[in-house]
Amino acid sequence: MWRNTRSGWGLVSIALHWLSALAIVGLFALGWWMTDLGYYDGWYNLAPWWHRSVGVLLLVATLLRVVWRLVLPVPVARGPRLERIAAHLGHIGLYVLMLVVLVSGYLISTADGRGIDVFGWFEAPALISDLPNQATLAGTIHWYSALALIILAVGHALAALKHHLVDRNDVLLRMLDPTRSRRR
Repeated sequence: MWRNTRSGWGLVSIALHWLSALAIVGLFALGWWMTDLGYYDGWYNLAPWWHRSVGVLLLVATLLRVVWRLVLPVPVARGPRLERIAAHLGHIGLYVLMLVVLVSGYLISTADGRGIDVFGWFEAPALISDLPNQATLAGTIHWYSALALIILAVGHALAALKHHLVDRNDVLLRMLDPTRSRRR
């Protein structure tokens, strides 16, 4: 139940998927909202702190998710060949964009050489800093890759709904219930 099989996703993959989805949507909304905050706004310092803290945790979770996916089997893809190829490329795109968004956010936050305080629990050290225009370049990459990630994630969600509502297959249900494939 915890681990993936060739017929279904395990509980760890399902939890990481939905926590990542929630964090990505939340971080995008928070990031967009906080760019309009004024200096004297009460959230001026708090919103970026939350954004960075959740971002670092999501980076760690994403790295664990990639390792988990590489080590364990993944369920067999279903549907026509072209759909399977599109799904595979879409998943690669989602992972690449997640990593680009998260690493560029890290590079923005550590450009001045200071680490990132993560909810007061620990500090993510500034491993790379003081590169020429680091914050500006990383900021541009962060914004456009976050936008691309949200667009691709919406496409991913729409494809899952198409599988469920139009094709009437269990692609979406396999990502909701880790015991589904084991009951067959």
